[in-house]
Amino acid sequence: MVQFSVALVGDKELIGKLGLVPDRVRKSIRAKVRALAIMLENKVASEKLTGQVLNVRTGNLRRSIFNEVTDEGGAILGIVGSSGDVRYAAIHEFGGKIDIPEIVPVKARVLAWVSGGKTVFAMRARAHTVTMPERSFLRSSLAEMRDEIVEGLTEAVAEGMKE
Repeated sequence: MVQFSVALVGDKELIGKLGLVPDRVRKSIRAKVRALAIMLENKVASEKLTGQVLNVRTGNLRRSIFNEVTDEGGAILGIVGSSGDVRYAAIHEFGGKIDIPEIVPVKARVLAWVSGGKTVFAMRARAHTVTMPERSFLRSSLAEMRDEIVEGLTEAVAEGMKE
């Protein structure tokens, strides 16, 4: 499963004090993280996976995108990722190589496929490696929303302190 999280990173002492933050501040931060996680999920699904980075073929990858917010151990995490039931999510996000073994017909006399608009028939397809380019949809969305996330969390702390 491909996941990304947004977390407060800094001085250990500061992070330790997050547990001492008044409940109203934590509540404000949690609400903002939830809203930002939803916005990030929507950006991935409605922009990146709807033609901006990848085109929709089956919709499975787009449907696998989820968000989750956890509040445990002094940390509030907003997670946006692919649920893991779409095995090709990671290869598109990070790129990589796929080794394809030799393919021979099992229940037919020949193989058939379409290449360049033409139907090809063959007795076998030789083993080969396919190199997939990186087509980031998660990390690029997170990077594009970075300033908005930082600003939103800063505002959430200020709002929580006012109440």
